Amino acid sequence: MTAVATPSGITKYIPILGWLPHYQSAWLRPDLMAGLTAAAVVIPQVMAYATIAGLPVQVGLYVALVPMFVYTLLGTSRPLSVSSTSALSILTGTALLSMVGPTSDPADYVLPAATLAFLVGVVLILASLLRLGLLADFISLPVLTGFKAGIGVVIFVSQLGKVLGLSIPSGSSVSATLVTIFTSLDQINWPTVALAAFTLAILVFLPHFVPRIPAALVAVAVGIALSTFFNLSQLGISLIGNIPTGLPSFSLPNLSLVGSLWLPAIGIALMSFTESTAAARAFRRHGEPAADANQELFALGMANIAGGFFQAYPAGGGTSQTAVNAKAGAKTQVAEMVTVGVAVLTLLFLAPLISLMPEATLGALVLMAAVGLINIGEFKDMAQFRRIELIWALLATGGVIVLGILEGIVVAVIISLLTLLAKVDRPPVYAMGRKPGSNVHRPLDDYPDDETIPGLLIARTEGRLFFANVSWVIDKLWLIIHQGSPQVVILDCSAIPDFEYTALKSLAEFEEQLQAAGILFGLAALNPEALRVVRRSPMGEKLGNERMYLNLEQVIEAYSRRFEPRMSND
Repeated sequence: MTAVATPSGITKYIPILGWLPHYQSAWLRPDLMAGLTAAAVVIPQVMAYATIAGLPVQVGLYVALVPMFVYTLLGTSRPLSVSSTSALSILTGTALLSMVGPTSDPADYVLPAATLAFLVGVVLILASLLRLGLLADFISLPVLTGFKAGIGVVIFVSQLGKVLGLSIPSGSSVSATLVTIFTSLDQINWPTVALAAFTLAILVFLPHFVPRIPAALVAVAVGIALSTFFNLSQLGISLIGNIPTGLPSFSLPNLSLVGSLWLPAIGIALMSFTESTAAARAFRRHGEPAADANQELFALGMANIAGGFFQAYPAGGGTSQTAVNAKAGAKTQVAEMVTVGVAVLTLLFLAPLISLMPEATLGALVLMAAVGLINIGEFKDMAQFRRIELIWALLATGGVIVLGILEGIVVAVIISLLTLLAKVDRPPVYAMGRKPGSNVHRPLDDYPDDETIPGLLIARTEGRLFFANVSWVIDKLWLIIHQGSPQVVILDCSAIPDFEYTALKSLAEFEEQLQAAGILFGLAALNPEALRVVRRSPMGEKLGNERMYLNLEQVIEAYSRRFEPRMSND
């Protein structure tokens, strides 16, 4: 019988079958309250995010319906709330704009957006089959922080027209938008500005004074109430307009668009998985099982494929809604099912009210989301930690603002590769001394008063030795050797997890050069796997067991017996 046919195999791919039969009645109330609380945040949020993508607001509700429901069946993270995020929305909008072009009717984007969601799902499923769960760690935190900050700036600028009452062509760049605003200051609609400012005040101050009340929901309710009682459209304040009542209809993706959308789909899939994994990790409670990365790829993939058949746009787990879900005490994915239920009720009964919402209200919601993407604290921490990390982050930010969103993904990936290459291509190489009165060996550059043994050089490097960095390591070893006159050079391998073939060949040549100079070379503290690899190589044949030491204490003992040196603090 295959693994999939067994109960454990089934629950691996459909996790709800594993936890739902064991659901405790005591969990129902906290799940119900958490689901309702999350809905109060998610429902206004997804409507606002849909406008970032250039889509009708009801499409945001579709994302909070189909993808979220499918994820509850297949996902492994208990607190993760899957709908959409501001980053996914701006990526979607950029992809749609580049393919369809500017349009005055957001409905023109609905089918291409659903097709894009379908393709994102296919990419995620393929990644799951290839077991590429490690992609969650592919973009470094500094680069991701910078990338999100760049997105935050782009989104913020893109919403200024809505909160100022100005008409700005869709798809305008940051610079073009700012130029349009500065040349149209005399056309600003001040009632729109006042409403947006009032909404922002609610969003900023209400959480501080009454944290239990969902500020976004209050802001939306106030905007609708003002529109209902004061006929805001007569003041030049734009309203959302007609929203169809009812659930999304089934529709097939337009496969003729695949050629235009598959590249953006890859970037959006990477962002969806990265954001979802980060949110799941951040809000996992003590004692809860860790999310299975490959199953998460599968769950998010199926959620997006299903969404693609029901007019949703690309979905993923968001930090803000997941935070609300977790802090409200959600025990299981039943909380997300409650949120889905609220989305259904909203589509069935509240569409006429939502159509009265001012665009300035949604614009203010989006502005707050954009500001939330710019994590100033992270930039400060990077500046204090290591300046190069800050530079990587700022380059990622600039790449998004200057080159564009989709191009910014490429910049982020390239920067991540460069940071990875910088770490593995130039590993540290340093001489070691022994802490007086102990067997602890430390870098002499940091502890120059540590003990050394005349004639014996102990050096260490860190990380896997392979073709790209072995020449660097050997060059650094020669520099250290030329600073003294060692009779024996020992490479401490305790921080080397593995050796690649080219590295061992180069070390064998290095050993021959040392031998010609009258210097013995040896290795110490190899881990078992590295030791097996070395023994099977020409390097192992040259050194033999007598020059491969268990640890540095064994090195010093063997050297002392052979050369009888005196200890030195010089």
